[in-house]
Amino acid sequence: MDFNDTPAEAEFRAEARDWLASQAPKREPGQSYEVRRGDDALVPHAKEWQAKKFEAGFAGINLPKEYGGRGATRIEQIIFGQEEATFVTPPTIFGISHGMVVPTLLAYATEEQKQKFVPATLKGDEVWCQLFSEPGGGSDLAGLRTRSERDGDEWTINGQKIWTSGAHYADRGVLVTRSDAGVEKHKGLTYFFLDMKSPGIDIRPIKQISGASNFNEVFFADVRIPDSQRLGKEGEGWRVALTTLMNERVETGVRPAPDFDDIFALARNLPIEDGPAIADEAIREQLADWYIQTQGVKLTRLRTMTALSRGQQPGPENSIAKVVTSSKRQRIAHFGMDLMDMGGMMRNRDATPMQALFQDAMLDSPGNRIAAGTDEILRNVIGERVLGLPREIRVDKDKPFSDLAALEK
Repeated sequence: MDFNDTPAEAEFRAEARDWLASQAPKREPGQSYEVRRGDDALVPHAKEWQAKKFEAGFAGINLPKEYGGRGATRIEQIIFGQEEATFVTPPTIFGISHGMVVPTLLAYATEEQKQKFVPATLKGDEVWCQLFSEPGGGSDLAGLRTRSERDGDEWTINGQKIWTSGAHYADRGVLVTRSDAGVEKHKGLTYFFLDMKSPGIDIRPIKQISGASNFNEVFFADVRIPDSQRLGKEGEGWRVALTTLMNERVETGVRPAPDFDDIFALARNLPIEDGPAIADEAIREQLADWYIQTQGVKLTRLRTMTALSRGQQPGPENSIAKVVTSSKRQRIAHFGMDLMDMGGMMRNRDATPMQALFQDAMLDSPGNRIAAGTDEILRNVIGERVLGLPREIRVDKDKPFSDLAALEK
């Protein structure tokens, strides 16, 4: 594993850092953007920032130039993300659009569709959502029940999705449906993209404890989709969905603040009974644990970057980063609030240390442990695909989905 940038990568990193420094202030520990994640005002801010990146050649860095990209490598895309995280910029609303939908479109869409949607998405004119999860399916995507029935050159969609991030401001979405209940559950799925303003779509934001509504319930009542918007072959939606999900694993290894640097800065500057918090042995011991976890995640990501630098595909190790960082963020948020004592209950950004970063994260972080794969699912991935442990017994193997659905009644 090589920890160093190649000369070309170092040159690109310097270029990215110089451009970012000309556009945004450097982030200090505990500092965040003026608009919070989940605020309605974030959408125009995020679109404006995305347009700037596109015009400067920093959107879709690893994508072909004919689709609006830079034609560089994926590792350079990651390098830009690393540098961008050190500046105060709007929280992104394009993680799904760029990290998951665009790679799926490039793999399965027609050339005309690629030319139409990919550049517009990279520029920020098109925002996409991912219509996968369902109320009765949990983390079992192949257990979905939203139905698609073919009628000539169109399909009729009926069903419900849930926890759909950004559906309330998305222009388009990618959708997995069940087109054949008479075969094994992984084999009867068909994948589409659609306009989120289509007749028959009912989007209902879910109010979170933080006061924001980042995700939604989405209902489909006789929604019509042309067959030209099918991605992949009929009944092979699982294969297309895996393309989306594998890109999701790479994109979601990095979690929002607070991280080690933030809790370390708080402990250094916050006075408690006997002096600064960092002077307390128990607090230093906890900080040391988080530092070790942070370094472990950093090295795991460097393994991914090494693979990408060599032209290889990253493996399932990214599941490790997601499991560790999601739970660590939640624990750091609680710990930071405990250090503030009674002040931990305040959420006023002007009156609370570090602009209420820990309070916001405490309300937001439980969702991070569910989104992009629950802790339990990711531990299965780690156990089976990283450690080589025996797979869990599947009682649904080789059984038609209709039989499984009947057993639940």
